[in-house]
Parts: sequence; structure tokens; C-alpha cells
Amino acid sequence: MNAVHRRTQDLSITEHRLTVPLVWSDAADQRTIEIFASIVARPGGEHLPYLVFLQGGPGSEAPRAFHTPTSPSWLDAALEHHRVVMLDQRGTGRSTPVGDGILSRGAEAVAEHLTHLRADSIVRDAEALRAHLGVDRWSLLGQSFGGFTTLAYLSTDADSLEQVFITGGLSTIDRHPDEVYRLCYDKMRDASERYYWRFPEHRDRMRRLTDLAAAGRIALPSGEVLSVSRLRSAGSMLGTNDGWQTLWALLEHEPETNAFRYDLQAAMPFGGRNPLYFVFHESSYASGHATRWSAQRMEPAEFAADPTLFTGEHIRREWTETVPAFQPWRDVALALAEHEWPKIYDAAAIAASGATGAAAVYLNDVYVPFEYSMETAQLLPGVRTWVTSEHEHNGLRSGPVLSRLFDLAAGRAAR
Repeated sequence: MNAVHRRTQDLSITEHRLTVPLVWSDAADQRTIEIFASIVARPGGEHLPYLVFLQGGPGSEAPRAFHTPTSPSWLDAALEHHRVVMLDQRGTGRSTPVGDGILSRGAEAVAEHLTHLRADSIVRDAEALRAHLGVDRWSLLGQSFGGFTTLAYLSTDADSLEQVFITGGLSTIDRHPDEVYRLCYDKMRDASERYYWRFPEHRDRMRRLTDLAAAGRIALPSGEVLSVSRLRSAGSMLGTNDGWQTLWALLEHEPETNAFRYDLQAAMPFGGRNPLYFVFHESSYASGHATRWSAQRMEPAEFAADPTLFTGEHIRREWTETVPAFQPWRDVALALAEHEWPKIYDAAAIAASGATGAAAVYLNDVYVPFEYSMETAQLLPGVRTWVTSEHEHNGLRSGPVLSRLFDLAAGRAAR
């Protein structure tokens, strides 16, 4: 692994590339991939302890660090106490990324490849990087799916961790994906009704749009003929701090305008840039289960009856037929939906980890249900929880959440 050093204004960035096994569990399998990480510090802070940022998703790379103003927004708070490791999780960014080009291998081979990109393998990659850097222990910051990965880390390698900070990522440990998606529908029903309570005129606008979509009369710039289910998925914006503003502006546009078509295409949660997010997403809740299109199967009757109710990260099988970006991935997605995913978490090991730190649990989280987060929090008495309705799932990126967690872990703030 060679290190590349660069400086951007007031930040020092060191980039690392590391070759690791694709299949950590089988020494006989000789396939390898490359892992990319950048270590960000302020000048003079190159000897501070490490904080590894684990990104949400799955299927998205770590953010790139910039200054003036510092980006991402939480980075300033992190750099006061740490060097920050921005790890591109395997299959994303510059870590042997998965894109449409891989499909030339055939659906069966691609599906098998993707089964090795889960959180447990990301933990092994992080451990390889830690060993190479000669670090005894480091801390983690896990956002959303990054929090899930943190729980996998605590299941196998808790001795490597100094502290853990989790934002919207206390996943359920043992529950079936069906239970999770059923509860997420409840959250989206509540979010929908709150939105329409504030903007009642938009319910009629949404009815008009669903009628147009059902008739195949809305075409997006990508060539996608919008389905009702894809239109409803724009409700995913209600899971972010200011997403309701984007949704409001979208519904104010007339459906035949460029503004509406382009803004809607950008607002929907799944797209062609990160195909892993679509084909791999439900697996993040599968610890010892096959998903079999869980979100679609768990749709309540009231959602089927009322298309004005928004959905969130509720993937549907039909999109493999109707969305141009997903059509090439159809057979891969079908295969992964039937895959029996092995268990990824060890509740006993997590409870015995002695982990310390802090976690933000968002009361109205439409992606990671509060109720199941609090069940998992019971396994981590040393990780102090901050339950808040001040922020939604993206609170880390839009508020002083990380500073609050640092203070909470240090005993400088009350829960």
C-alpha cells in the first residue's frame, strides 16, 4: 500500500490503497479487490487519535473532504479531537467500485460477488487498514448503515475500538426484515399525514400525479416512464431535516414542466449512480434471512388503497422491469432477493463488548425505527443514547449532532 500526501487549504490528506481478499472467510479463494481510504487532519493534528467514518447506504462512498467551508459539515467537530479516516466501503467510490461494467460477468457471478460486500467484510477491510497503519485502537463514527457496520464490528473485533459514535444507525439485531419494513410503513404513514396536515392542498396534487403516472403519462429525462410506486418513493425526502421543503417545491410544479421532471428524478431515493443501493439495500436488514422483496410484501392494505401515502426506502421488484437504470440488474436483484444471508450480528458479543461512546436515536426516523434502535441500545449500556426529535435521519449532516455526542460520551452533556 502506497500513501499519497496532499494538502487542500487548511487540511492535510493522506490517501491509502490496500489490496485485500474479496472473500475473507476462504483463504483458498485468491480473488482480491482494492480498498481506498483517505486520512484527513488539520495541520498539527497528524498525531491525534483516529476516528473512522463509516458511511450510510449501503452502496455509497465516503465523502471527500474540503475546506472553506469544511465539508462535510460535521468534519470540523471531528477534527478538533481526531484524524478522520474516510473509508470507501468495498464496491464504492475508489474501492473496486461496482458499476454496470461488472454485468458482463453474468448475473450469477455478479450476485455471488456482491454477497461478499456486506458489513462483516467491511469490518475485515477496516481491520486490515488498522493493522497496516500500526494502530492499536481507534474509534468509529457510523451513520445509518455505517452504524449497522459498527454493530458488526462490535460483534467480532470490539477490542480494536476505543469509542463508538452512531447516528441513526442502531439497527435491529435479530428481527426479520419483514418486521422492520412493516414498521417503516407505519413511520411513512405518520410522516405523510403530518405533511398533508401542513399542506392539505398537496393531497389533491398527489392524486392528480398518481393518476397521470398510472396512465403512463409522465416520462423522466432518463427515459423512465414513471410508475405510481416510483412517484410515491419521493416521500423518502420526508426522512431528512429539510426534505419536506424539497417535496413541497416539487409538488408546486406542473407535471409537464422540465422543473418537475428533473427535480423528481433527482429526488427519488434509488438511481443508476449507485446500483448497489438498489440491488443490495434490503440485505442490510437480513441477518440470517432471505429478503424476498420484503418491503413490497409488507405493504399494508391502506397503502395499496391510498396512493397519496408516500413510501421511503421501500424497494419494489417491479422496478427491475420499469426503471431503465435497474433493468440490466434484474437477474442479479432477483438472485440476491432469494439469497439466504448468514447472520452478521452476535448479540452476546455486542453485550459483552464493553463499548463506550454515544448514539443519536431519531424519534421520527422513517428508515431505522426508533423502537428497534432502543432494543439494541439495551445491549450497549456504555454507549449513551441521545433520543431527539430535533433532527431526522440526516441530522449528522445538518446539525451539531456530532459535538453533542462527543459531549455526551465525555459526560459534559445530559442525555
